[in-house]
Amino acid sequence: MNDIITDYDDLNLAEAKEIQNKLREKINLEPFTKPIQTIAGADISLNRFSEIIFAGIVILRYSDLQPIAYSLVESKTSFPYVPGFLAFREVPALVQALEQIPVKPDVLMIDGHGIAHPRRMGIAAHFGALTGTVTMGCAKNILFGKWQEPGIQKGDYRPIMNKEEVIGYALRSKFKTNPVFISPGNRMSLSDSLDIAIRCAGNYRLPEPTRRAHEFVNLFRTGKLKEGYHELTPQLLF
Repeated sequence: MNDIITDYDDLNLAEAKEIQNKLREKINLEPFTKPIQTIAGADISLNRFSEIIFAGIVILRYSDLQPIAYSLVESKTSFPYVPGFLAFREVPALVQALEQIPVKPDVLMIDGHGIAHPRRMGIAAHFGALTGTVTMGCAKNILFGKWQEPGIQKGDYRPIMNKEEVIGYALRSKFKTNPVFISPGNRMSLSDSLDIAIRCAGNYRLPEPTRRAHEFVNLFRTGKLKEGYHELTPQLLF
């Protein structure tokens, strides 16, 4: 992990695109066959015009989707805000958060896109290819591809298409609520990403891993949680 290069601040867009193209060659979309014991949600919080970035990874038991540990990092980025290249702002801090975790989660669900991206390199794909981890993206808004509204029932979904190719799914994660946009990042198949997202859908629009990550990162940003890696006891769950 420590030899991963994430010094992106001085890159121009042509250099960033070259990195995306090289990382794309490392993406593996074969089915994930191991049993899942833990799943993590990953999220970041930053102002578009600020260099300060707050990153968090929250680990949940897959059996009951209860948080058991979290890793929080405050970092800086000066890479510009450019749609399609947001991973270059967000991934370095998430790599730092992952490095703090002694036992890595089986799967990471990242707030953002996997391969549902113009160059197949959303943040979940970028992060997965860079770290070799099993990743998927769960985004609140579409970035790339054509899709139709799924049915109104929780669990309804429709494919996200790039011409004739399926690159993800629009999933109704809560009854009559706007869908979320699911796609694999690395080391899982399209159907794996959909199955996991459906399994992790709770009582909110966001599936539990990314919802919890969003919650913890906001608590961190407002000073209610401290930086570093922390394990949770049942008494500390909230």
